[in-house]
Amino acid sequence: MNAQTKNDHEAQPEAKAELKSLYLETLQLVERLHRRLLDVIKDEFERGGRTDINAVQALLLFNIGDSVLTAGELRTRGFYLGSNVSYNLKKLVELGFINHQKSRVDRRAVRVSLTDAGMEVAAVVAELYDRHIGSIDKVGGLDEQEFQKMNRSLQRLDRFWNDQILYRL
Repeated sequence: MNAQTKNDHEAQPEAKAELKSLYLETLQLVERLHRRLLDVIKDEFERGGRTDINAVQALLLFNIGDSVLTAGELRTRGFYLGSNVSYNLKKLVELGFINHQKSRVDRRAVRVSLTDAGMEVAAVVAELYDRHIGSIDKVGGLDEQEFQKMNRSLQRLDRFWNDQILYRL
C-alpha cells in the first residue's frame, strides 16, 4: 500500500466520525426547532390571552388554511407532525374550529375545513410569521440566500429519508 492510499484509508474513519457527529447534531436541531416553534406559537396565544387552543392545534389550523382535506392528506402533505391527528381533529371540531363532513366519493373519509373561528386562529399564526419575516434577517442573521441553502439541504435530507422508507435501504 503506497503512502497516499494508506493516508486515505486512515482518514476514512475520521471523516465518518465527523459526518456522524454532524448528522446527529442536525437530527437534534430538527427536533429542537419543531419544539421551539411550538413554544413560540404557544407564547403568542398566551400573550393574546387565548387558552382555548394549544400550539399543535393552532399550527394544524394554519396548515389547513383555505384547503379542504382528509386526515390522511394532512399527514402525507407534511402538515401535521404527530401520531394523534384524529384526536386533534376531533377536538378542533368540538371546539368549533373545524367543519367536517363525510366525503361523497369515499364515505369512510372525512373532509375537514376551517370555520370562521378556525380562520381567526390561522390568521394569528400568519401574523406571527409575518412579524418574523420583518426581523429575521436583521435580528436572526438569516437572509434569503441562507434560507435557500438551508431549504435545499433539508429537502435533500427529506428525500433521503423518504427513499429509506420507500426502498427499505
